[in-house]
Formats: sequence, structure tokens, C-alpha cells
Amino acid sequence: MTLPPTRPAETAGTPETGAPINQWKTLDKDLKRIVQLEQAGQFVGRPLLSLGIALVFIVLAGVAASVIVGGTPNALVIVAAAAFGAYMALNIGANDVANNMGPAVGANALTMTGALAIAAVFETAGALIAGGDVVSTISGGIVDPASVAEAGIFVWAMMAALIAAAVWLNVATAIGAPVSTTHSIVGGVMGAGMVAAGLGAVNWPVMGQIAASWVISPVLGGVFAALFLAFIKHRLIDAEDKIAAARFWVPLLIGVMAAAFSAYLVLKGLRKLMEVDLPAALLIGLVFGVLTVFLTRPLVRRQSEGLENRKKSLKKLFGLPLVVSAALLSFAHGANDVANAVGPLAAIVHAVSDGDTAAKVSIPLWVMIIGAGGISFGLVLFGPKLIRMVGSEITKLNPMRAYCVALSAAITVIVASGLGLPVSSTHIAVGGIFGVGFYREWQAERRSRALGLIKGKPLPPEERKRRKLVRRAHFLTIGAAWVVTVPATAALSAAIFLGLRTLGN
Repeated sequence: MTLPPTRPAETAGTPETGAPINQWKTLDKDLKRIVQLEQAGQFVGRPLLSLGIALVFIVLAGVAASVIVGGTPNALVIVAAAAFGAYMALNIGANDVANNMGPAVGANALTMTGALAIAAVFETAGALIAGGDVVSTISGGIVDPASVAEAGIFVWAMMAALIAAAVWLNVATAIGAPVSTTHSIVGGVMGAGMVAAGLGAVNWPVMGQIAASWVISPVLGGVFAALFLAFIKHRLIDAEDKIAAARFWVPLLIGVMAAAFSAYLVLKGLRKLMEVDLPAALLIGLVFGVLTVFLTRPLVRRQSEGLENRKKSLKKLFGLPLVVSAALLSFAHGANDVANAVGPLAAIVHAVSDGDTAAKVSIPLWVMIIGAGGISFGLVLFGPKLIRMVGSEITKLNPMRAYCVALSAAITVIVASGLGLPVSSTHIAVGGIFGVGFYREWQAERRSRALGLIKGKPLPPEERKRRKLVRRAHFLTIGAAWVVTVPATAALSAAIFLGLRTLGN
């Protein structure tokens, strides 16, 4: 027996025209509206879900602190500081880590999911394995410790600095500006210190060096990145036999990367495990670099077999080194910056528990776990926005350009350490991206001028303006955010300190 059709009215025709009648038309419209509402709900609810998870993490940090220090006098102060420390760590993950992963994602060497996973693992590993177990509570001598020797005043100053830095990082992430975590903390400590102990308590020569780093860091990063890109263009991209040139130069470039990152990690990321000076770090880097060259030569030769003699083939050879460099940058960032982020929290715990202040204090393990966990959660929940901006909205990156940015970051830190210059890893990485973009603009301008001379007429100004390869809006926004970071966090911290001291009294 033949079964009747499921929707017979759809095939039946009208008596006049014979056209099919869809008796499910109204139902289909209603279902479509429901699907659209569900999609809209998911779009609106996703940020709320992230905020909810972040809030749960902050509450759990406070609960954990209450369990650990429950019997300590003024334990409520430590609980509040732990909650604000968790908030600070979340904002570091949302803002600062984008500089490590943005170039790799923008170059399509990593997916966003892969970048988030690698960064979360290596940031946490860097913080817990190699993070400094002792931190300067006054952020490198910004404020004279003797000027805030009273434990109560010291606690409120550190609390104000912590809150101000966290709020500023939150604002910077919202406007799409990668800023320096260290500079945020420095500004917070300076603002609270000035209100607590006066202008004379601030070490102004050190502040002058930090202000100079606003220019030094991005310029050095940009110059090194542009020089590496120029070298790759001259030796590889413009070579007649690109594959042969790649087999010779790519292992050497990877060796330079290995040497730079080895020295970088020894200097900045492994202070907890070993303490070495710059010459010893450079020697360690040289050994690792030479070994890497010998190990990667056969790998590059095997990977290059069958590739066509064109630029697109070269990009494939830089993909894996770029991923490794992003992971190493995340490890070093976790080791180096987490301690700065949780320094005020560690100082508050020490001052409340021991009743005194100190220029340097030990970081309890639970404090470091809050910092590491917060960075990972902040990265996964809120990091993609800034990762996309850094990786693809400033200028177009490919694996070779992104590789130059990562390499310049490591080398710039080493050079700055040798010269005794305070630099920001955030400023260096973003400066490297701008350096690559401006170098490409310069090359495009040269080609346009040469083409104009050949054809007998130059390009009109409108067309030359249209061919800009760096988005000026981001350049101005990020530059302004860098300059404003210390004054903004100082003013905010001063206001918060006054409020906290009033409430405390």
C-alpha cells in the first residue's frame, strides 16, 4: 500500500492556476522568527556569559583567600585584595597577552582557538614554573619605602594601585588599545604614593626613564622588525631561486630566533631557576642558536621539497617557527609580568600578616595561582577582541612579517637590558607591527614613484593616500593610550586612596 505524502497540500494546485499551495507558510515564518531570536539571544548573551564566569572567578579568589587567611587579623582586607588581584589578572589576560598571539593569528599561522589554548598553557606555565618568587612592592623604586612605613597607609596605597591599574586595563581593552601592565602598576603606585607621602617620595629620575621608554620601546621594536623584513625581502623574496635561498637562510633565521629567545628567557623568564648576567645569557643563547641551525637544516630541506619557486611557498616555511615563538613569548610573559601584576596583592598580604612594610616580599603560592589563573581566564573570555586588532587591524601580516615582529621583541629586550634601558614588552611588540607596516608603506611608495617615472606621470595624492598600509586611527589611539597610562592610573589611584583612607578611618 502506498503511503500518502507528508505534506500533501504543498503539491496540490489551486483550481485557477494549478500553482502549489504551502499550508505551512505561516508555521515556517514563525520558526524562522524563533531561530532569529535564538541567534540574537546567543549574540547578546555571550558577553554576559563571559562576565558571569569572570565574576565567579573573582568570587572564588576571595573565598580561597578567606579560607587560607581566615584566622589572620584584618583578614577581610586580604580577601578584598585577592578579589581585586583576580580582577587585575583577568584584565592582563584580556589586554597584554594579545601582543604575543596577535601576530601569529593575524598571519593565519594559528587559529584563534589554537592561540588561546597555547597562550593559556604557556602563560600559566611561565608564571608557576619560572615566575619570580620575590617581587618589588614599590615597583622598582618608584616610591621611597620609608615614606610609607606605616602598615595601614601602605596597605591602602597598594590596594589603590591595584584597583587603579585593573580599571585602566579594563578601559584600555574596551577601546581596543594594548597598554603596558607594568606602566599601569607604576602609575598606580606613584599616584597613591604622592598622596600618602608627598611629591618628594617619588623617585623622579626613575619616572623619567619610564617616560623615555614610551618612545624607546616601540621605536627599537619597529626598527628591528623592519630591518629583519628588509633582510628577508632582499635575501629570500627577491632571490631568483627562492627555494634554494630559503634552504640556506631560513635555518639561520630560526637559529637567530632560538638564540634570542634562549637569552631572553634566561634574562627575563627564568630568574627563579637561575640568576645569570648578560654575557652568560648571550653565550647560552649562542649555543642554542648554533644547535638549532644544525637541527633545522634537514627539516627545512625536507619541508621545501616540491614547493614552487614563488613567494607563497616561502610563507609555509615560517609557520611553525612563528607558532613556537608565540609560545615562548607567552611563557616569558607569564614568568616576567605575573609577579608585577600580583606584587601589590603580595605586599598587602605581607603587611597585614606581619604588620610591617618591606621593599621586597615573597609571593605566596596561592597569590601566584590567582595571577596565573586570572590571566588564562581573561585571555580566553575577553582576549580575542584585542588579538584580532593587534594581528589584523593595524596592518596586514603574513608568517614572514609576523616572524619579524616576534624576533624583534626578543632581541629588543636583550639590547635594552644590555643598555640598562627600561622597556615594555607590550610597546615593543606593537611597535614591531607598526615598523613592519611602515616599511611596507615605504616600499610601496618607492614602487609607485618608480612606476610614475617610467610612465611619465606620478600618482595623484588621493591615490597615494589610499595606498597607506597602516591604519592611522589605531596608531593614534594606541599612542595616546601609552602616553596617558601613567598619568591616568596615577590620578585614579590617588582618588581611590583618598576614598579608602577615609573609609578606613
